[in-house]
Amino acid sequence: MFDAILFDLDGTLLPMDQDAFTKAYFTLLSKKMAEHGYESKALIENIWKGTYGMIQNNGSKTNEQVFWDVFSQFYGEKAIKDQLLFESFYENEFQKAQASCGKNEMVPEIIKSLKKETTLILATNPIFPKVATYSRIRWAGLEPDDFIHITTYENSHSCKPNLIYYQEIVDLFHLDPKKCLMVGNDVLEDMITEKLGFNVFLLTDNLLNTKNLDYSQYPQGNFKDLMHYIEANK
Repeated sequence: MFDAILFDLDGTLLPMDQDAFTKAYFTLLSKKMAEHGYESKALIENIWKGTYGMIQNNGSKTNEQVFWDVFSQFYGEKAIKDQLLFESFYENEFQKAQASCGKNEMVPEIIKSLKKETTLILATNPIFPKVATYSRIRWAGLEPDDFIHITTYENSHSCKPNLIYYQEIVDLFHLDPKKCLMVGNDVLEDMITEKLGFNVFLLTDNLLNTKNLDYSQYPQGNFKDLMHYIEANK
């Protein structure tokens, strides 16, 4: 059995159409923040700029620090003072975005089974705060304590597909990548862990391949195929 299995969240444990989810998320956020002086188009553009800043993060700051550094360039002290408003959004209105996601009934049973046998880490791209990430975990029928570690923008210093992001997890738990497995649906962002020596499995139910990369070399399939693969590697 693998010493640790790292799971992606969006499109992996939580089925979703990325575009539909993003649209629902921004619609809800825009409506909430318009009441507090944030013009919708500019708000969305500036959140994307903050997100791009996190994606470019080289490990010197947390993603949270990078996001608010960028975002406050456009709104000044108002943005900093309104952080609690954004947190309130994720605790409340954001929950309606669950309607844009699916649910795989196999996932809770699979995670329940695997956590008895190995260490599970949720390696979701850490561009969301903890409150939003924990919500999406529950949308998938899981609980945060199913995992020994969950990457969020508060505790991470880079993003996928930067290998610094994965190396931080390796270093934190003293992992040997050759004895670990990364499971995800994104050909670039998840399968890149192979460069660090990880075993990988590409879930194809909600496949993302924005760069049109060849993925024929990776073990792949649905959750039943994944379980067969893990069983074969015990």
